[in-house]
Amino acid sequence: MLLTRCPGGGCEGYRIERFEVTVLVFQVLLAAVSLACVSRNLFKYGFRKFFFVDQHHGQVDRFQKEYVRKIQVFFVLLFWWILPCFLVKIVREILRFRSISRNSTWKAILVLFFSAVSWFYLTAVFLSSCLLFNLVCNLQVIHFEDYGRHLERDMDTMVFLEEHVRLRYNLSKISHRFRAFLLSVFIFVSASQFVVLIQFTGYNESVSFTNAGDLVVASILQVVGIVLCLHSAAKMSHRAQGVASVACKWHALITCSSTDPSQARTNSHGNLDGIQTTPLVMNYSESDLESLDNTTVHINIHPASYMSSYHKRQALAMYLQTNAGGITIFGWIIDRVLMNTIFFLELTLVLFVLGKTIVFTSK
Repeated sequence: MLLTRCPGGGCEGYRIERFEVTVLVFQVLLAAVSLACVSRNLFKYGFRKFFFVDQHHGQVDRFQKEYVRKIQVFFVLLFWWILPCFLVKIVREILRFRSISRNSTWKAILVLFFSAVSWFYLTAVFLSSCLLFNLVCNLQVIHFEDYGRHLERDMDTMVFLEEHVRLRYNLSKISHRFRAFLLSVFIFVSASQFVVLIQFTGYNESVSFTNAGDLVVASILQVVGIVLCLHSAAKMSHRAQGVASVACKWHALITCSSTDPSQARTNSHGNLDGIQTTPLVMNYSESDLESLDNTTVHINIHPASYMSSYHKRQALAMYLQTNAGGITIFGWIIDRVLMNTIFFLELTLVLFVLGKTIVFTSK
């Protein structure tokens, strides 16, 4: 940003305040983290693997309309969040830099142009990265909703088990690729808001649109970005956890209406006689996920031919209950409980900052 001296003190609104420098620094940090995360994943995996669009399972043909609709929502959200804020930014910069035109009109236009372009670039990078994560989660929501619809109709438990393992694997990959991005965005946005809050509450001069407009716009976009990330992650976790209830309902309805005589082949303890269990081992850490990019998930389970359909459904329901999954950050599932915890933590910090900076004196 260009600094000039205003003759006669007639351009007080052009002075750069400390909280404006803080906002600019955190905008650069957020854009750098967002660009590094998205560019690394896109260059490493490509668009199809980045969005988990699997051609081998026929998902492109089945979910083409849903994919197109989610991508259109991505561009609509990006446009309608950036455009109003960009217009406010332009109006604010025009009011702020109007004093430069007294000396040089071209200088004012040049400063306004570079200020607007730099703001637009930093904002577009950060907000598009948040919306890309939102898009990746929404595409997976399509698969989990389709999984729940098929679970209510079909009865092939092995197909359901294999499909859920694949979906759970995709969620682990998404969590691994975006965990650093989500944690960095949360830390930087929180730090930006609290540092600016401390500086702003201790500001003794007059507050106007020219010196605080950029702060308001930047704060709104930062909060919107982190809300989009947390909302999409919580929505994805909620869909993944809701599959277990659908499976239990499906299991109960079929069991209550079933006349399969094979369900009676149990011993006195309620268990099948002579069942040889085969463990399903899928224990891989998040650090091992990078080596599994080109690995196809296989489940080599061959249950005994005399195993009843009841016990197959029971095993699937228990598996879904204990392996619901979701979007995680280093093991912490992003769901409504975590969002409530974050909200009350942020509220506590805000009240603490206000209590330390705002002092009411009695006359």
